[in-house]
Amino acid sequence: MIRIDVELGKRSYPIHIGQGALDEVGKEVARLKATRVLVVTNTTVGPLYAQKVIRSVRTACPDVTIAVVELPDGECYKDLEHIQVILNAAVDCGLDRNSLMIALGGGVVGDMTGFAASMWMRGIEFIQIPTTLLAQVDSSVGGKTGVNLPAGKNLIGAFHQPRSVLIDPEVLRTLDSRQISAGLAEVIKYGFLGDCRFVKTLEENMPRLRMLDPEVVSEVVAHCCRMKALIVKLDERETGERAKLNLGHTFGHAIEKETGYSAWLHGEAVAAGTVMAAVLSRRLGYISQSDVDRVRLLVKACGLPERIAGIDAGRAWQSMLGDKKTLAGVVRFVLMRSVGESVVQSVPKEAVMDAMHECGWA
Repeated sequence: MIRIDVELGKRSYPIHIGQGALDEVGKEVARLKATRVLVVTNTTVGPLYAQKVIRSVRTACPDVTIAVVELPDGECYKDLEHIQVILNAAVDCGLDRNSLMIALGGGVVGDMTGFAASMWMRGIEFIQIPTTLLAQVDSSVGGKTGVNLPAGKNLIGAFHQPRSVLIDPEVLRTLDSRQISAGLAEVIKYGFLGDCRFVKTLEENMPRLRMLDPEVVSEVVAHCCRMKALIVKLDERETGERAKLNLGHTFGHAIEKETGYSAWLHGEAVAAGTVMAAVLSRRLGYISQSDVDRVRLLVKACGLPERIAGIDAGRAWQSMLGDKKTLAGVVRFVLMRSVGESVVQSVPKEAVMDAMHECGWA
């Protein structure tokens, strides 16, 4: 079992990565001295793993009351209506201030559970058990929680750190190839934003990674978690360095919003958005066309879309004005200064529109 610590003073917590991590949840519940537990999952993950989590908790903590609430599966359900479903389940379970929630699922479940935990009785603890590659390498770590509004993605939320993260790479074997590829969009992001050696590692090992080779998967997940933990330690509330983790996301979030949060998975939108960020970086003179081609090739090797065309550029720009990185009406983008180096800065609207047109947006 690999252990990585997210160092945040009194809010520090461990990430445990390894086969059998789900069996450790009972020990974590006992360590945290919880009185009651609510497992939040969805209709896809619940039937696969909820009973295993329950058995672990009941074995380690036979006197703890435990309940499960299942949400429908999909980004389109990441809203306040389904936060209410979680909170109603908390009422039924009788959660008190010594209780905790367990997020058992992908990024949507993790974000929603953390947000609900941040609100229940003004904040109770929660544990992340991410079951998708995207959640394991990114969204389960760092404490960003929230839900979407029709106006934009993740506009409502809170910074609420988990008390531990339990990552079992074996659960990825129940994912289909599309979900695995979607998670790889967040993996390659870590390379392009700040680690050119990691980009090379991914280029050399992508076939093994897509086949979920245990050695490669564990190394890649651990590397991403270490990078995320370091960035979160430096900038917990995204006032500077942490914003770089949004490479490709400004375009990607616009894709999701303009297609109703249903046509494309988050990782697919981010992958196309990363290529668009590379195109914008090239148009601003930071990187070369060969660098853009390198981004495209790695995105393609992940089985992800290099281009999502047909979106109205004017509507997309309006969506971007509501992005969380926008300050005083100025849209800021994560740009590549080179392969493995990034910067967050404002960009003239004309340059952004030109990049969108070049990438097939009307």
